[in-house]
Amino acid sequence: MKMTVIGTGYLGAVHAACMAELGHDVLGVDVDPDKIAALADGRAPFFEPGLPELLERNTGNGRLSFTTSLAEAAAHGSVHFICVGTPQVTGSYAADLRYVDAVVEGLVCHLTAPALLVGKSTVPVGTTARLTELVNRLAPAGMPIEVAWNPEFLSEGYAVQDTLTPDRLVIGVTSAEAETVLREIYAQQIAADTPFICTDPATAELVKVTANAFLATKISFINAISEVCDAAGADVVPLGKAIGYDPRIGPLFLRAGVGFGGGCLPKDIRAFMARADELGVPEALTFLRQVDDINIRARQRTVERAAELLDGSLLGRRVTVLGAAFKPNSDDVRDSPALEVAAALQLRGAAVRVHDPQAVANARPVYPTLGYEEDLQTALQRAELLVQVTDWADYRELDPVKVRALVDSPLVLDARNTLDAAAWRAAGWTFAALGRPDNEPELVRRGRPVLPRVTGALDSTWEEGLEPDDLKLPEHREAV
Repeated sequence: MKMTVIGTGYLGAVHAACMAELGHDVLGVDVDPDKIAALADGRAPFFEPGLPELLERNTGNGRLSFTTSLAEAAAHGSVHFICVGTPQVTGSYAADLRYVDAVVEGLVCHLTAPALLVGKSTVPVGTTARLTELVNRLAPAGMPIEVAWNPEFLSEGYAVQDTLTPDRLVIGVTSAEAETVLREIYAQQIAADTPFICTDPATAELVKVTANAFLATKISFINAISEVCDAAGADVVPLGKAIGYDPRIGPLFLRAGVGFGGGCLPKDIRAFMARADELGVPEALTFLRQVDDINIRARQRTVERAAELLDGSLLGRRVTVLGAAFKPNSDDVRDSPALEVAAALQLRGAAVRVHDPQAVANARPVYPTLGYEEDLQTALQRAELLVQVTDWADYRELDPVKVRALVDSPLVLDARNTLDAAAWRAAGWTFAALGRPDNEPELVRRGRPVLPRVTGALDSTWEEGLEPDDLKLPEHREAV
């Protein structure tokens, strides 16, 4: 099927490449000529595993092309996916829909045949209905143009896999014809027994923000419990594993740490609150304000814990922050907990060096006063404190014995609760983490853990936002 994908950021570039991979004739559209040139040359303008290969293959075979022209897009096909950003409005919690509106206004005036506009961006409930009114005002008289919504559920770092083999497909339509078209587009996934949920547009719009609100709540819940664990001398890691065995709760998103970030969860829960207020039910989502507050407090707790490890003062102390991206397998630094922690440490007087396998180039313009190191070994040298804030496999695989020889002081703060505490302590490190006691319980030191070690599938799903490399079981996948 011939289609366009308008907006070629994380969502749009991946969606365009994956639709071409499924055999469709796809034209990607963006206002940024440099981005379009890179994509047309088969180069991904951001780091996303698997995307470069799809781009190269499908631009090479002619199924995928790119343009900056909405007129060309209107002439290319009858299905147009809208994948532009919906950032938070400055000074408000509400979502900024100017880019979505601009796409509709710019595209409709060029349409000369019936078309289906399919939104994938995360938007406030009621957006489809509002855009339908806009289309009806702008479209040529009698021109049948329908607006539908098909929310995305991809997770950065796993976006290609999430698009080609999604855990569910949700569409919100107002006609049987639109449902038929979308079923044809996703025929391969439907044939592979991917759950296909067809509903009204308002419900489809709510599915995405509701899912994100729930996941954010679960993360902040375990982080709130980690504060209680700190006060009580308990350990949030076995606690989280123990409650995760309850099928009513499940193991995902129960790893306490520095909290969530990125361009999705934070702004989506705030936009959800703003929309509830507009709908006259602000009390319904009041709890999300606490979710947001707990998440921000986790970053502050990380900084305070770092200061405690350095005898209460960060002034002049050399701190290496491991991570700049908001999550591993990505170079995205939007609302990154890692960078916010690094900046806060520097404001407290620390000499901060930041390392990240992919995100240093993107981090520099956001926090230009921080020190950055491209080489991990150089970043580790002479550090007085290591703070792991992004859970890259590179950091989990570090040999604490070898790292001990590089630093000036064997202090490590694991703000993601993913390092092997026993191995680091055995190598002579003072190991700290949020929600965990400073020393291993006596029973654990004697090799008699209070709770059995979790193994197999449960270990592989013990993740916050499906970030690490070892999350491979599709039946446990959730997307953010």
